[in-house]
Amino acid sequence: MTSEGQPAKRSFFALCVISFIILSLALSACGTGGSGTGGTASTVPTLNPATPTIAPPTNLLTPGTLTVGSDTTYLPMEYVDTTTNQYVGFDVDLITLIGQRMGLKVKVVKTGFDTIFDDLSNKRFDTVISSVTINDQRKVKFDFVPYFQAGESLLVPAGNPKHITGVANLCGLNVSVQTGTVEKDDLDTASAACKKAGKPAINQSVFQDQTEVIQQLVNRRVDATYQDSPITDYYNKQHPGQFEIGGSVVNTAPYGITIRKGDTELTDAINKAFQQVVADGSYDKLFDKWQFTKSQEISATSAS
Repeated sequence: MTSEGQPAKRSFFALCVISFIILSLALSACGTGGSGTGGTASTVPTLNPATPTIAPPTNLLTPGTLTVGSDTTYLPMEYVDTTTNQYVGFDVDLITLIGQRMGLKVKVVKTGFDTIFDDLSNKRFDTVISSVTINDQRKVKFDFVPYFQAGESLLVPAGNPKHITGVANLCGLNVSVQTGTVEKDDLDTASAACKKAGKPAINQSVFQDQTEVIQQLVNRRVDATYQDSPITDYYNKQHPGQFEIGGSVVNTAPYGITIRKGDTELTDAINKAFQQVVADGSYDKLFDKWQFTKSQEISATSAS
């Protein structure tokens, strides 16, 4: 290279450096203010600044991102905050904390509960957190990291005019329920028992959206709704004097973060991250934030 070419080379190099700095600043500005979850499935979440303490899995659909399926209609576990258009809720907070421990972005993909398991099997996302009750049928196809103790309960109008104390009282009554849930299975079983006893079947109104399930009771189109106990408790607190619980909580079982069967790398990473979230007190704080009782907590050892 001749001496005349050196200044031109340095000028070009300096221009490249300046351009890179400007581009970096622009990207940084665009990335600030995110919550770590997407308001829609196409939203790209921001990088989490937390220092990872768990090695991330190497088999993620998108390297650096934990893609999570969720039916975001299940207040207060997972839902859309209409003021921010962001996914929020206990489950969203928890999976975000777990992603942080692995140094991963968390992208929530909205899906219906009636298709959520097939979507996971077909690798639409890496994992599912969506108030999934762990039962023997689901354990055949999926692995789980337990994180919450929940049961099933009925929500009825204030005063309980039909004197409902359990599913055995529902013969001939109108009940709304979300499709694909354990409650839907239980209502089918109870309805068959009604007919076997010579009583009318349970008249079920089945919806994909849990919000619509509750709306049926608000509009007095049904006599009761059947769902997980945290959701019953939430709506009862949100609408004092309008609803009450019909009977007691039954069929207590843990919710589980759901992973494809045999994906031990992801299961182990999520389990270790969850144990850290429990150990450092973040898990306790989530129960305080969302006003759940400590009796619904899962210990770190029971998740292993």
